[in-house]
Amino acid sequence: MVAASRSSHSGLKKVLGPMDLIMMGIGAIIGTGIFVLTGAGAVTAGPSLTLSFIVGAFACGFAALCYAEFASTVPVAGSIYTYSYATLGELVAWIIGWDLLLEYGLATSAVSAGWSGYFQSLIGGLGYHLPDALSAAPGAKAGVTTYFNLPAFCIMMILTFMLSLGVRESARINNVMVAIKVGVVLLFIVVGAKHVRPENWQPFMPFGASGMMSAAALVFFSFIGFDAVTSAAEEVKRPERDLPIGIIGSLALCTVLYVVVSAIMTGIVPFAEFKNNIDHPVSLALEVAKENWFAGFVSLGAILGMTTVILVMAYGQTRIIFAMSRDGLLPARLSKVHPKYGTPFFATWMVGIIFALLGALVPLDVLGELVNMGTLAAFCLVSVAVIVLRKKRPDLHRAFRCPGVPVIPALAVIFCATLMSFLSKTTWIAFLVWLVIGLVVYFGYARHRSALNNAAKEAPAVAS
Repeated sequence: MVAASRSSHSGLKKVLGPMDLIMMGIGAIIGTGIFVLTGAGAVTAGPSLTLSFIVGAFACGFAALCYAEFASTVPVAGSIYTYSYATLGELVAWIIGWDLLLEYGLATSAVSAGWSGYFQSLIGGLGYHLPDALSAAPGAKAGVTTYFNLPAFCIMMILTFMLSLGVRESARINNVMVAIKVGVVLLFIVVGAKHVRPENWQPFMPFGASGMMSAAALVFFSFIGFDAVTSAAEEVKRPERDLPIGIIGSLALCTVLYVVVSAIMTGIVPFAEFKNNIDHPVSLALEVAKENWFAGFVSLGAILGMTTVILVMAYGQTRIIFAMSRDGLLPARLSKVHPKYGTPFFATWMVGIIFALLGALVPLDVLGELVNMGTLAAFCLVSVAVIVLRKKRPDLHRAFRCPGVPVIPALAVIFCATLMSFLSKTTWIAFLVWLVIGLVVYFGYARHRSALNNAAKEAPAVAS
């Protein structure tokens, strides 16, 4: 697996450094969470939303330490799929890879739909409006006939084109957009802090611990993305050092921003008022603070924030498909690298078109149901895999070692499983249905064509 990644025929270009990885992580994390989900979280948890973000950060933080150990030890494209393959076997790896295909894909589709809303709001303020038929997915707007979300489709196609040309070029553009959106968030903190009224933080936990935990399960979506950094392992110059820096650094910075922004928002606006303004909580806070001049900057920050989320999540998905294809579990064409651009060109365009159409044709609330479930399941598996690999290969060189094994991985599983228990029954059913479909595909197609299975068949023949 590692040897294949270094092959001149199948290996990807090693062009990324630690700052690229941190910016990639921030690019994937800060977006929908800070500009949209903070409103829904405030309605569910009240001012204790800050604690909800901290709980979500702990779940991610424990899992991040496990990711960092694997990513620095097995620097191969494919993220948790690759790590599961190396430690828990092909079947478990297939299940989690199949899970991630849905998670990353729906994340890009869902965020593209959110991007479309902010984009239309921005151009609407300039006097331009799209026809209703092209403004949203069918059934997405009550009382309005809609057929196709054109902005969502277009942004997916633009970013797919960028990714197909090369990760170095995409990373440069991502870095610029990340710098701008972080600047917007910091400006909101500076502007909003002087309008905070401490009495709005009382009662701090109006719906009790269950409300705070329910909000944690919801805003967990805000942290999805740091794991996409590990998908870049094969394109990092010094993965043993740089991957842990990128994973932990991006998660830590984003957690601080989330907690501070949510505290300022709930300090400016009584939490109950977010109920009717759930889709633009940051803008609402500025309106209440009478800082309307800043609204345009918020729209720009939201658009750039969501753009980088789509870019990084789409990138991560293509690298997982690349790894699964190279292992023989998916058609070989999906791991073919373009001779000029050094990217999995066909896989990038296939993923881009499919999920661009989903973003354009499926309402946002439907798209978002499975994303958190898939991520939490992935975090549980990678945490278990760290313990398994420590037992199976204690002698293996680890450039970064997760501290406190098995306690830290066990805490990651406990935190993630707890958050999963707060997700709806419908989400559980849909997730299990997707997994059943994946098992049918595995036993009907992938298992018979996998490189591991073929190698096992050839071994007896060679021995005889």
